[in-house]
Amino acid sequence: MEKSKNADCKMFEIINEEGNARYGVLKTKSGSYETPFFMPVATKATGKYLDSADLKRVGVKTIISNAFILSLSPGVDVIEKFGGIHKFMDFDGNIFTDSGGFQMYSERFLFGTNEDGIKFKNPFTGEIILCTPEMDMDFHLKINSDVAMCLDDMPMYPASKNRILESLKKTHEWARRCKKYHDKNNAKGQLLFGIAQGGLIPELRRMSAKVISGIGFDGLALGGLALGETSQEMYDAVIMGLKNMPKEKIKYLMGVGTPERILECVELGIDCFDSRYPTMTARHNQLFTRNGLLMMQKKEFSEDEKPIEEGCDCPICRKYSRAYINHLIKTQEANVKRLMSLHNLRFMERLMQDIRTTIKENSFESFKKEFLEQYK
Repeated sequence: MEKSKNADCKMFEIINEEGNARYGVLKTKSGSYETPFFMPVATKATGKYLDSADLKRVGVKTIISNAFILSLSPGVDVIEKFGGIHKFMDFDGNIFTDSGGFQMYSERFLFGTNEDGIKFKNPFTGEIILCTPEMDMDFHLKINSDVAMCLDDMPMYPASKNRILESLKKTHEWARRCKKYHDKNNAKGQLLFGIAQGGLIPELRRMSAKVISGIGFDGLALGGLALGETSQEMYDAVIMGLKNMPKEKIKYLMGVGTPERILECVELGIDCFDSRYPTMTARHNQLFTRNGLLMMQKKEFSEDEKPIEEGCDCPICRKYSRAYINHLIKTQEANVKRLMSLHNLRFMERLMQDIRTTIKENSFESFKKEFLEQYK
């Protein structure tokens, strides 16, 4: 165990370490937030079936929205009139905004790319727009989130080496342009994170991590993972990326949200995560417990008087039985998606709190082992 303080990067302080796992504090203009943390996805300034009050009820302090999607609707000028995204959606916690690179690469949006940026089709108007790094940064700044993510070129899995090399050329150049524009126009203290790519090729992961680290971002992210590769392939890519990034910077692994992968990656040195997985699985009737996933549509729960999980303090476990949730699923009541999402998000918040506590107490390794043995 080693204790350290980050004197060079005041917005992030590492308070305690157990091996590579770190307990720290990220400071943004909205406040101070303990790490490691998990961010539920609120792409359109709301969760699916959840509003800001719901997020607060289950203890969510940090979310991630999407600057690109919000630029399409309602438009960043609308959000700017409200004083920013916090007031617009009535959430006073920590808000990250993604660049939209992932969404732009869906068939619904993508029209092509060049060195200047990404061409996409506005699904609402049919208009073809070239989104440049400068335009993307302007979205983030007008939305006034706490943390903005660079525009990057993310190769989908699987990708050839040539495709990954092409993506790195664009990602690195766009990162420099994002940083230059953001530095010039950032008047409200928004943080900016860079994103390293590189697919599953070790030397490209190494190169991208070094290049992005050298640009001088407030935080560093690993992108282009959790797209279909095996868990071990993902861990190997994370290890390579972290080896080539400065220790004192906060590290963000994008798109990872299963309890098992979060625990493994915290042990490697990751500080924050985001994913739609907890709420997506809830909408498919799958609920987290320490004993693994429950498939709540199954007949075995139709007369079960127990809560989803004994000891859970979420609004659902305090009030309702497994039989009631099973009944709502069978009768196709829309509200059940909200109830199940609340449970899964509260489970994730409790898990992250346990992770932070055990790192502080130097007992994370034993907690991780016990959790995974029980969960599977």
